[in-house]
Amino acid sequence: MSLMTFIGAIGAAQQEAMAADPRVILIGEDVEANVYGTTGGSKQRAEQGDFVQQFGKLRIRNTPISEEAIVGAAIGAAMTGLRPIVDLSYSSFLYMAMDQFVNQAAKNRYMFGGQSRLPVLFRSAMFYGLNTGAHHSDRPYPMFMGVPGLKVIAPASARDAKGLMRAAIDSDDPVLSFEAVPLWGQKEEVEDGEFTIPLGVARTRREGSDVTLVAVSGSVPLAMQAAEEMAGRGVSCEVIDPRTLVPLDTKAIVRSVLKTGRLVVAEPAHRTCGAAAEIAAVVADEAMHALRAPIKRVCALNMQVPFSPALEGEIYPTKEGITAAIEAVCADQLDTRNRRVG
Repeated sequence: MSLMTFIGAIGAAQQEAMAADPRVILIGEDVEANVYGTTGGSKQRAEQGDFVQQFGKLRIRNTPISEEAIVGAAIGAAMTGLRPIVDLSYSSFLYMAMDQFVNQAAKNRYMFGGQSRLPVLFRSAMFYGLNTGAHHSDRPYPMFMGVPGLKVIAPASARDAKGLMRAAIDSDDPVLSFEAVPLWGQKEEVEDGEFTIPLGVARTRREGSDVTLVAVSGSVPLAMQAAEEMAGRGVSCEVIDPRTLVPLDTKAIVRSVLKTGRLVVAEPAHRTCGAAAEIAAVVADEAMHALRAPIKRVCALNMQVPFSPALEGEIYPTKEGITAAIEAVCADQLDTRNRRVG
C-alpha cells in the first residue's frame, strides 16, 4: 500500500493499463506534455520516465483542439481493436462532442447488432468551485446518465479512482469518468499493484442506523464531516458513495434506507434531473413504506456558475447544508433526545 493522491491514482491506473495491454492508447489535448499531471509517470516507475518515454508517441497522442474530432477518432479506434483512454480535460467541453457521444458511442454496439465493441474511456475533470466561470465549471454527469449505452463513474477517493478506472479501461462499453478537481489533492492508501473495482458496486463509507446519507463525487467529504458532527448529537448516519452512477447500485441504497427509514442525498450537480433526483425516485418507488420522513436533496442551485468567488461558493452543497437536511429528516429523533436531556 502507498499513500497516493487522487490525481496520482489516475496516472497510476493509466500507466499500469498501458503497460499491461499494448492496445491501450491515450489521446487528448496536451497529453504529451503532462499538463494535468496524469501522464508523468508514477514514483514506482520514475526511472522509466514520463508516458511518452515509456510508451512512445504512437500510443500517446496530442490532438487538435476539437472535442468532436477527438471523441469521433476514439470511437473509430475502439471499433477497430484499440482501447483508447481519452483525456478531455474540462467536463464542460463534452458538449462540443454531444453528437459523437449520443449518436455514435452510445448506439453503435446496438446498431451493429453487437458486431463491434466500444472499449473506450472518456475522462473529464469538473473544475467547479475554482472561479473558472460558467463555461468551465459544469458538472454534467446527469445528462449522460440519461443516455442508454453509456456507463458513468464518479470516484471520490484515490483508491476508487484507480480501481474504477482499471475496470472502465477493461470494459467493452464506453465509460465516462467525471473527476472532481477539488478532490485531486486528497490522499488515501492505495494498493501498489493492479486491481479493479467492479462498476455498479457502491461503497459504504460509514455504517449507521438512523439516516442514509448518499453522497456523490465531491459531496462525499462534506457528507462524512456532517455525519461526524451529527454523531456527536446522537444521530447515526450511514454514508454511501455510489461511485458508479451507471450502472447504479440501487440495491445497496434501498437496503440501507429499509434499515434507517430516512434518506438525504447530496451531489454537486444541479438539483433538477440530477443523480439525487434519480436516487430519490428509486427509493420512493422501492422503499416508500419504510420512510419515516420526506427525502431531502442537497444539490447545486439551478443557476449558471458565477465568476465571483463569493457568489460561487453559495451555490454548491456544504457541510452545513447537509447537516441541516439531516436535522430535518431526523427532527423527531432529535426532539426526543432533547426532551430526555432536558
